[in-house]
Amino acid sequence: MIELTTLVDYCAEFLSIHDFQDYCPNGLQVEGKRQIESIVTGVTASQALIDAAARAGADALLVHHGFFWKGEDPCLVGLKGRRIRALHAAGLSLLAYHLPLDAHTGLGNNRSLAQRLGIQQAEPASSDTPLLWCGQLASAEPAAAFSERIAKALGRQPLHIPAAERPLRTLAWCSGGGQRYIEQAAALGVDAFISGEISESTTHQARETGLDYFAVGHHASERDGIRALGEHLAQHFGLTQRFIEIENPA
Repeated sequence: MIELTTLVDYCAEFLSIHDFQDYCPNGLQVEGKRQIESIVTGVTASQALIDAAARAGADALLVHHGFFWKGEDPCLVGLKGRRIRALHAAGLSLLAYHLPLDAHTGLGNNRSLAQRLGIQQAEPASSDTPLLWCGQLASAEPAAAFSERIAKALGRQPLHIPAAERPLRTLAWCSGGGQRYIEQAAALGVDAFISGEISESTTHQARETGLDYFAVGHHASERDGIRALGEHLAQHFGLTQRFIEIENPA
């Protein structure tokens, strides 16, 4: 058992949260129990995940997508109000880590995605773009084969925008809503770009840059980072932990 402040301070340093200008606060978002023995992790602080964490008897819930996003209504009413009430009723503290968890070089979403897909020499494209990663396959393979590799690894068929008739070996990627990095990826000279989501403009950008593009699902591309964080914290502090999957096709 540890103090909540110990958990919050450790995560802040471990994930270097102060190095990021994010769209939401990283760290403790809702304060609950002061003593932490059991944690639950999940992708998004939905009502379903909060209820599941409460049933599991957790003291803290750690997520990738928390609350209080830039530009949204800050009032705790409607579904957000119901979620906050459920957290308080269960005594659950809510901790959320967004961009720091995407970028973490040891267990973040981009690192984890590379491991799932068998991408080698995976690393951030540059120190200026910690969210855009690059690497390569052990050997070149047709785009159709790589698409099946993704489907098998993530449990869902990706959306593939073909742009060039060539085998794929060098890759760039950004988990979640990282489709905006496609032109930076093209400038790296890679064969293909992967992100979680696709925008209307992404199709045209892929075709015009000659870059094969794969949208693998926002949720599917960001399950492993928060799971790995929970496992790390459990081992480091001797906590019990459980990852709870709330299915999401997006």
